[in-house]
Amino acid sequence: MGERVPVTVTMTATKRSLRLIPSRALGKTETKEVVVAARHILRLDDDLNQFYRVTNRDPGFKWIARQGAGRMLRSPTVFEDLVKMICTTNCSWGLTQKMVTGLVQNLGREAKDGRRTFPTPEAMALMPEKFYVKEVRAGYRAPYLKELAERVASASLNVEEWLTSPLTTPDLVKQIKSVKGAGDYTAENLLRLLGRYDGLALDSWTRTRFFKVRNNGRKASDKKIARYYSRFKQWRGLVLWCDMTRDWLDGENAT
Repeated sequence: MGERVPVTVTMTATKRSLRLIPSRALGKTETKEVVVAARHILRLDDDLNQFYRVTNRDPGFKWIARQGAGRMLRSPTVFEDLVKMICTTNCSWGLTQKMVTGLVQNLGREAKDGRRTFPTPEAMALMPEKFYVKEVRAGYRAPYLKELAERVASASLNVEEWLTSPLTTPDLVKQIKSVKGAGDYTAENLLRLLGRYDGLALDSWTRTRFFKVRNNGRKASDKKIARYYSRFKQWRGLVLWCDMTRDWLDGENAT
């Protein structure tokens, strides 16, 4: 039996429901896969009740529970998120987009409407390092992307199990950082997509936003930023993200 053609799924939503519209008819198995993927991407099964209780204790952050904020969008797989995270390090957002587009356009499987999937570890592992240099424009990341794909494709590294890992956060960070190209920034950002919010994952964008939103436009040290959110304990990384992206929400969020 041949490989299934990818399906494009359009999501529309109201405050109380989500509608998934596939580009073609789906069988039972495909329907289940699409629903599971959608729930994963949108974090619909994440229990944020404790998070909302914690933020509701602070008058300045009660808006988070009121808006139902905190469900950070993620990719269908940990592998995709990890690759994309490595592609964000030490470069502009524009270059990140070019690298990810290069991967998708060259190695992704094509749906009937012309859209392409994110490539599998197997597809990426087959490509020589020079492909990542010349076609993806990954620069110093080229050998890292190839090695990661090879480790995942050969099953010597199972990144998907990080979602349910019993490891403590410090031990899980060590495991993530065993991947070449994944440092503290990558690990802390990935942890938030795994449902662990201990780290702040500070970068130039979040620092600049903090200066503007919480420090009257003045620069602040990372220690000061950490102190500001320390009262939220294991939720501090998620509180910071909500705080820095509050203006991304629609109009009524301002109150």
